[in-house]
Amino acid sequence: MFYEIVATLVSAFVGAGLVLALNKLTGGRLPKWAMPVGAGLAMIVTTVANEYAWYDRTRDLLPEGMTVVMEVENNSIYRPWTFVAPFVERFAAIDEQSLRTHQAQPYLRMVDFLFMGRWSAPEKMVVLGDCEASRRAPLIDAVEFDASGQVTGVDWVAVPDDDVILNAMCNLEVTS
Repeated sequence: MFYEIVATLVSAFVGAGLVLALNKLTGGRLPKWAMPVGAGLAMIVTTVANEYAWYDRTRDLLPEGMTVVMEVENNSIYRPWTFVAPFVERFAAIDEQSLRTHQAQPYLRMVDFLFMGRWSAPEKMVVLGDCEASRRAPLIDAVEFDASGQVTGVDWVAVPDDDVILNAMCNLEVTS
C-alpha cells in the first residue's frame, strides 16, 4: 500500500509536469487550472490502474501449490467503469499441499484456504469438506476427531453440487 501511495504522488507530479510542458509549447495559452486538473487526472488513472493490477500481482506472488479457486469481482455506482470491466476485489486460494484425509473416511477432506481481499489482511482457514454429502464446514475450536476419523462438533453447511470450494477440495489428488 505504501508503494501505491508513492506511485500516486509521483503520477501527480508527472501529470502536472506534462501540463506545464504543454503550456510552454502553446506559449502559455492554457488556463491556470489546467495544472491541478492534470495532476488530479494522473492520480485517478494511477489509482484505477492499481485497483486492476492488484489481483494479478497478488496471485503471481502466491507460493507454489496455492491455487485460486474463487474470485469476487467488484462493480459499483461510484466507479462506473467497473460495469464495463469489473476488477477482482477478493479471492480464495486452496493450499493443495495441506490436504489431509483419513483412511477410514476418504470422502472427508481437510484443506487450508487463504482468503485475500484488496484492503484487508489475508485470512487462513481450515475447511472440512464432505465430498459424499455435498457439505463443508470451517474448523473451529470445538471440533473433535476420533480414531476412526469421525468428526463431532462441526457446523456443516449444505452446498450445491457446483460449489467451487467443495469441488476444489474433492478434486485434489490424494497422495500417500
